Amino acid sequence: MAQFRLQGSRVLAVDLAGDGVKAKNGSMVAYDGRIGFKKLTGGGDGLRGMVTRRLTGEQMEVMEVKGHGTCWFADRATEINLVDLRGETLYVEADNLLCTDSGLRTGTTFTGLRGASQGNGLFTTTVEGIGRAAILSDGQAVVLRVSPRYPLQVDPGAYVAHTGKLKQTLQSGVNFRTVLGEGSGEAFQIRFEGEGLVYVQPSERNTVGGNV
Repeated sequence: MAQFRLQGSRVLAVDLAGDGVKAKNGSMVAYDGRIGFKKLTGGGDGLRGMVTRRLTGEQMEVMEVKGHGTCWFADRATEINLVDLRGETLYVEADNLLCTDSGLRTGTTFTGLRGASQGNGLFTTTVEGIGRAAILSDGQAVVLRVSPRYPLQVDPGAYVAHTGKLKQTLQSGVNFRTVLGEGSGEAFQIRFEGEGLVYVQPSERNTVGGNV
């Protein structure tokens, strides 16, 4: 299996010994050894994946990187976070997915109002199986644990990804305290309940919810 390691916080080095990874198209910044690059259709899931992504509007341009040597990846100097998957599913926007082990399966899933509140589409990318993935964030991501006893409220603009068995609901942040200027200032928040991990970035995208 390919070996992932960070060099600093904004460059991912992947050591290959005849195996391969799937990476965001155009994210290679350097490599040594004998390594080949091949653009994949449908996010690496063939014709079916390509049709699904066109129908859902979840765009994902991926290349297969395979051979012997080391390849370095980066994307617009954004921070890189490593995620170890042991059979569970990672939910992440396609733009935030940098690289995955070739054995991990990618797909799409319906997000509903949560995706709309983030200013994204109604569908998002899923990564599942056993292996490692690298995701991007604007600033180093913080990993927050959700448990049945401690649900979590997240600003849609700061959400990056999540794993585990989590139920998501969209809640309005508009209440009496917000009107008085004592609330969070966010029109919408995502409430996570269940058991899992949520990746949050220290900066906010512009979202449909916006500020009150």
